[in-house]
Amino acid sequence: MSRPKKMRLVNRPPIYTSFKPIGVRRGDLEQIPLSLDEFEAIRLADFLGKDHSEAAEEMEISRSTFTRLIEKARQKVACFIIEGKHLFIEGGDIHFRGNIIHCQHCGHMFKTGFDVVTTVCPACGSHELLDLAGGFGHGKCCRGSHRKFGR
Repeated sequence: MSRPKKMRLVNRPPIYTSFKPIGVRRGDLEQIPLSLDEFEAIRLADFLGKDHSEAAEEMEISRSTFTRLIEKARQKVACFIIEGKHLFIEGGDIHFRGNIIHCQHCGHMFKTGFDVVTTVCPACGSHELLDLAGGFGHGKCCRGSHRKFGR
């Protein structure tokens, strides 16, 4: 019997979650799911340029686990680009360190923590706010899950 999968830490929810080739209906495309931890691996290694040890420490997983994770994520992104499939980001065994709130009235986006309850857009005063972590079913569960980094 294998050990239970360890929850991985993801900095914040992604702003964009669906990508497809232009000019092709989404329903006509094969789908490629990219988990939130695979998204975070791409962000840390390829976007921020961190080495595998640094990235693994930030996600609170082993370096070898991070290496397997980034290889899997890169394969999916390559398949999306080369074969023109629909890539979408979905859940996984993760906790977010922070959150992003999107005002549906003015379009303003702002970062926030889970210890703060935000009900009004700081830019326009609207109450039409979209909680991006909540869209993945996270928020209350992520509070207090930041053992090493406390972010």
